[in-house]
Amino acid sequence: MTVWRRKDLLSLYDLDADEIRLILDTAAEFKKVSERRLKKVPVLRGKTVVNFFVEPSTRTRTSFELAEQRLSADIINIAAVGSSLSKGETLLDTVKNIEALQADIIVMRHSAAGAHNFIASHLKCGVVNAGDGAHSHPTQALLDIFTIIEKKGSVEGLNVSIIGDIRHSRVARSDIWGLIKLGANVTIAGPSTLLPKEFEKIGVKVVDNLEAALEDADVVNLLRIQHERQKVSYFPSVNEYANIFGLNENTAKYLKKDAIIMHPGPINRGVELASSLADGPRSVILEQVTNGLAVRMAVLYLISTVE
Repeated sequence: MTVWRRKDLLSLYDLDADEIRLILDTAAEFKKVSERRLKKVPVLRGKTVVNFFVEPSTRTRTSFELAEQRLSADIINIAAVGSSLSKGETLLDTVKNIEALQADIIVMRHSAAGAHNFIASHLKCGVVNAGDGAHSHPTQALLDIFTIIEKKGSVEGLNVSIIGDIRHSRVARSDIWGLIKLGANVTIAGPSTLLPKEFEKIGVKVVDNLEAALEDADVVNLLRIQHERQKVSYFPSVNEYANIFGLNENTAKYLKKDAIIMHPGPINRGVELASSLADGPRSVILEQVTNGLAVRMAVLYLISTVE
């Protein structure tokens, strides 16, 4: 039986398959809690969780806050604007001061890849990565995998295609590691300028043709173009991208009848995904959001059990 022994959740690269399954199994139990009339449990009563979001967020931040409330934690929210970071204080000094106030867990989002690994090595309290640059977003990958298992029964042996801006996507990187460790076959697709070839070394299939990515896929995960992380142009125009790599009613004809459509949000409707498909019967996008609550409850609970 796997026992959780990590004080932090920094990336899925760090975890083995049994640790990932432990989080997912724990999330399944917490999802049952969320379906009850009384949705609160006291497992984090007396614990303080600080949400420190240096980058903007809607879904992830709200999901973590609600997860913390459901677990009965004391919650403090801090944004970069208005914090001592804006006065020139270093990130490490800021989080050390947060820890000195008896915080038990810090949930952080930061634009710098590896920021969480750096602070976790200097803190005794738990650290949860809510997204760091283009590096990692472990809870998003966990909720994606949780949703796939709910819909397909298992991940092992499935063909999962991730399509879009792979180069700048922390979601893609986290999904890839989690899916491969659980036995899925992963394909990534998009403009060749947005496809890091190094993923081929770990068994990922890399294609720059949408039809090739769709035809055998059991799961299709669409990613938006992350203009905020691009310092140069990687393709001629958004319209051209949509025409070649957008999933719409025309290109959806290449999909298997039972394929499901995913998206981590926010969606650029009409670019990577047509509204008719985002809101259609194959879409599990809102179920991903719902499952994110259970996954984050599970992560916070497991980290809180480590002395």
